[in-house]
Amino acid sequence: MTEPSPPPTSTASAAASQEPIPESVPLTAEHLLTNRHPEPAGGWRRFLWRLSGGRINPAESAAELERRTLIGQAQIPVASGHHRIAVMSLKGGVGKTTTTAALGNTLASLRGDRVIAIDANPDRGTLGLKVKAETAATIRTFLAEAPHIARYADARAFTSQSPARLEVLASDSDPAVSEAFNAEDYRTVAKLIERYYSICITDCGTGLLHGAMGATLELADQVVLVTMVAVDGASAAAATLDWLTAHGHADLVKNAIVVLNAVEKKTDVDIDLLERHFTTRCRAVIRVPYDPHLKEGAEVDLVRLRPATRAAYLRLSAAAGMGFAKPSRGQHQFRDSHRLGDPRPLGDPLQ
Repeated sequence: MTEPSPPPTSTASAAASQEPIPESVPLTAEHLLTNRHPEPAGGWRRFLWRLSGGRINPAESAAELERRTLIGQAQIPVASGHHRIAVMSLKGGVGKTTTTAALGNTLASLRGDRVIAIDANPDRGTLGLKVKAETAATIRTFLAEAPHIARYADARAFTSQSPARLEVLASDSDPAVSEAFNAEDYRTVAKLIERYYSICITDCGTGLLHGAMGATLELADQVVLVTMVAVDGASAAAATLDWLTAHGHADLVKNAIVVLNAVEKKTDVDIDLLERHFTTRCRAVIRVPYDPHLKEGAEVDLVRLRPATRAAYLRLSAAAGMGFAKPSRGQHQFRDSHRLGDPRPLGDPLQ
């Protein structure tokens, strides 16, 4: 009795068996459960979802998909454990401090780790006005008590926290009692902040030549440059990038984010040309529209912002988040500045 012949193996199936097996889909609730689609955020999709008691859940719109992508980018873990963002401008009155507060609030509202904004103005700063004060402590008292700060609770006693969970370390608001904030002061604060917070956003003083700016740039992992949509503001912003490149910070320029702030619908300035110019020099350009809530100059409340403004700050947070996965630039600079000092000369960026 003859043995049955084995079934023929096709060439296609044999070839398929030799191909590498693709990476499998993660066996998580998000992928396995068909009822885990997020509820619509608004519009007719949310109306239909609510009307049907949640039984009908239309596919997400392109705008909502983009929003979820941006949120994911803003939530990228900080690979180095600590990330420093310097928010700067050469001109005053362009919304630098407001941008610091809005960026910080947006990141803090989306992330689970700690986000802090510190006022590194060399004299009187206004960052403390952007959050409801919970303490009279300032960066000066923080420095004075630095030897006694040994845990997060000690550091938290010097900060005020917004509803979005952003913590703010303010400077003295009275110019009569404020003292100059220099480079060594900033390094001391930065070293302490690094222990207890994942992200530190520094509201830099106006200009580039004051004492704390050198240390701020040495330790920064990325820079956010704020400018108004105006000829003098754009020229100053371009000069700032030139100055940074000339003084050894070309990597910061390449990775910088430029914020075109308080953009109005009707303007004689060619905003597209302005955006193209900075796009060729920096990593991202974000337009933030004019918003009456920010014009008040008081506490920054994300809930009171217009939807277009909130969307702009989400794009800014996502752009910043794209840098969180990179190794910390500041760690290497921190060691070098302490060992060798800073030999680079300073000069006026507009000369």
